[in-house]
Amino acid sequence: MKDELIDALRQDLDDAGFREDAVVGLLGDAADAARRRGVFSPGRRALAQRPSSPLATLASLFLFGDSLVGSRVDAALPNLRTRGATELGLLEPQRGDEAESVHAALSLNPVVLGPDPERDAWWVISDLDDQLRRGPARPDHVMGVGGATRSLISQSPVPAAGRALELGTGCGIVSMHLARAGAEHVVATDVSERALTLARANARLNQVDDRIEFRSGSLFEPVVGEHFDLILSNPPFVITPRTSDNVPAYTYRDGGLPGDDLAAAVVRDGPGHLTEGGMLLCLANWESPWGSDGLERVREWIESAVDAAGPLHAWVIERDRVSPLQYAETWVRDGGVRPGDPDFEGLLEAWLQDFENRRVVAVGLGSIRVRRPATKSTAGLGARTEGGHGVEQLDTIVHLDRAAGSFATGQVGALLDAAFDAGIAAQSMTEKEVLALQWTTDAAVTEERDHRPGEEAPRAIRLVTDRPIARRVTADTLLAAAVGACDGELTLGQISEALATLLEVEPQAVSDALVTGVRELAWFGMLASA
Repeated sequence: MKDELIDALRQDLDDAGFREDAVVGLLGDAADAARRRGVFSPGRRALAQRPSSPLATLASLFLFGDSLVGSRVDAALPNLRTRGATELGLLEPQRGDEAESVHAALSLNPVVLGPDPERDAWWVISDLDDQLRRGPARPDHVMGVGGATRSLISQSPVPAAGRALELGTGCGIVSMHLARAGAEHVVATDVSERALTLARANARLNQVDDRIEFRSGSLFEPVVGEHFDLILSNPPFVITPRTSDNVPAYTYRDGGLPGDDLAAAVVRDGPGHLTEGGMLLCLANWESPWGSDGLERVREWIESAVDAAGPLHAWVIERDRVSPLQYAETWVRDGGVRPGDPDFEGLLEAWLQDFENRRVVAVGLGSIRVRRPATKSTAGLGARTEGGHGVEQLDTIVHLDRAAGSFATGQVGALLDAAFDAGIAAQSMTEKEVLALQWTTDAAVTEERDHRPGEEAPRAIRLVTDRPIARRVTADTLLAAAVGACDGELTLGQISEALATLLEVEPQAVSDALVTGVRELAWFGMLASA
């Protein structure tokens, strides 16, 4: 894709005001929401009622997949024109159309990925999705901005700092986000040359190409010997049958390895490329074979990385766990095959047979956060000094979390980082150290109590928060009272002593229970040391 054509396209899109908020204003909230679901009639009706404009033309062409005559396209893209858009591969002629109409050959979407409608606004070129594509996806299909991409960006640290790596860049949107979010230098890799072509075009289109270095190769091959402050990855982790030639392989989702081996490789090898204090954040799927827990298998992946990276701190969040049937049906549909299609049953059977052969009974879906702790920054947080030489001996800490609640709205990376820090700190400390600190209850935490009329004591108490992940934690009277007293004034030890006296309970039992409770609530973002 020629730079001069990309530059002409940018000027035309900017002049037309082809932005997400403008599209919503043009179509209306309901019609735009329907468009995103693949229901186009309301949006087309809205366009028919609006005056002709470059914005309306671009929406019709790229968001609804309509065929338009070249003269109308030329008016909407006066710098690029139909000829330049065709040369870029954005448009192609409508076959058998004597009026010489064209339609979209690639997707061009305005999206906003963050709280700032200016800084977080992008134009993204990718392949057409199911709703607009005329035929099945090609094997080297390049996805646009999907739910997984949005989730990864939302969970990522902001601002990004230092050197950053995106493993498996696809259309390039995550790397572009990192470039604008403050990373000094971004390296973006992909095994697909076609993905890299579109990613480079998107970086140029959004004027961040000078801050991103694109490299071709599989996994960590393009960055051998290099280290990064942040590694983000939404790798092709979909578990796809390898025993059947009838199951299509798509580069954007299938890593070419059996089961969840590709996700395991990212987690095992990634920490070895982190600087001290650096973080790896990746999305992944993991299998639960019969008689074992998939989360425990992820723990083994992380612990195997210690040999290369040294001690690690990790937080594995399982957002959902699905049956083999649910998983298989999801990804058969993702390839564009629906129930009733001739190939549907055969593809579903191939997936189910593959899971049965390997005795997989469930698949976990979630994210993995791994930090290589910086030696100096961990002093006083459970680090041990040995031999009188001031050498700190750090422990590997892996926290496994089943959290099906919704994420807080917007950018939750900072909230997740804070909970990660609090959880690691609480788990690293001795019981005496936990008791010696003042703790503060997060402002988002509320309390629910269930009472029957006339009863003095509640039947149940729950501590509730909506950030970073929505939680409802059952608490006894002791823990609820302690959390209510955690305002940063008293140490947990002082609170423990007061409650032991008030409730006439053995002090050691109270302190043991509160330390356990505080460690758990710290991981939930409900408590942090003052």
